[in-house]
Amino acid sequence: MTVDAAVQGIIDALDAQGLKSFEQMSIEEARGVVDSFVGLQKPRREVAKVIDTAYQGPAGPQDVRIYIPDEETEGPLPVVVYFHGGGFIGGGLSVAEEPNRAVANDAGVIVVAASYRLAPEHKFPAATDDTFAALKWAAEHIADYGGDPSRIAVMGDSAGGSLAAVAAQRARNEGGPKLRGQVLVYPVIDSTAELPSKSEFKEGYIITSAGLDWFWEQYLSSPADAENPLASPSKAASLAGLPPALVVSMEYEAARDEAEAYGKQLADAGVETVATRFDGLVHGTYWMSGAVPRSAEIHDAVVNFLRERLAVEQ
Repeated sequence: MTVDAAVQGIIDALDAQGLKSFEQMSIEEARGVVDSFVGLQKPRREVAKVIDTAYQGPAGPQDVRIYIPDEETEGPLPVVVYFHGGGFIGGGLSVAEEPNRAVANDAGVIVVAASYRLAPEHKFPAATDDTFAALKWAAEHIADYGGDPSRIAVMGDSAGGSLAAVAAQRARNEGGPKLRGQVLVYPVIDSTAELPSKSEFKEGYIITSAGLDWFWEQYLSSPADAENPLASPSKAASLAGLPPALVVSMEYEAARDEAEAYGKQLADAGVETVATRFDGLVHGTYWMSGAVPRSAEIHDAVVNFLRERLAVEQ
């Protein structure tokens, strides 16, 4: 289908402003653009409680924000550990505040949003080491906040989707925690992938193919890193035994085919997988709830998957 009208309006506005592509920006400029997505979001919804604390990462404490949903539900509650996008170089807890509050309320879950060290100051494997530490911290401590450590899913969007996929593999390989699900919203999966979407949507859809490559260059130190499954989850020797997955892709994005290929890899390995492509939408739409009405469709897909996978009777 054609590009969604609301998305096209954003693309046209960015073009009119003469916004540079990410690969033409400095790190600070790129971080500012990522943070500006807050301006495209709905007002933040009220939740019962927001708790700011920290988990102990390999290099020291890292911020974590816990969202307790507003509905009166008998606890303990299921848990979603969320990693933000931002190309491994930007983003943070504030830019994903609105979608995290919405997921907490609508899925009836405690959302644990974890920060992590950013590139290029902290190259691979800093981000995956931090996010896996955050997942383990949540499993060990979430009962103190009313959460059920036996009902945990991991989630991320864009670079955070990659980190969530890697965290799910590490949990399988490194002694837990045992996960009920993984939610990968337009994840970037493989920096070496040269699939049709990368050329078909090379320019004109928020993130260019060159911009995608630039983000990977900030994160990885060498070609060898790109072959490491802790950076590129599709490179794992086996995907068998991973938790059920929701893999979300957008029609108009350079990284679409690598996300969808990973979904197929999961399914071929016997992992219960729901692969959903949203036609007419672009990378980043999940953070555009106030500007792109169809962002709600992504939210609904996430909520429905989480409700099913984290149900008590599972």
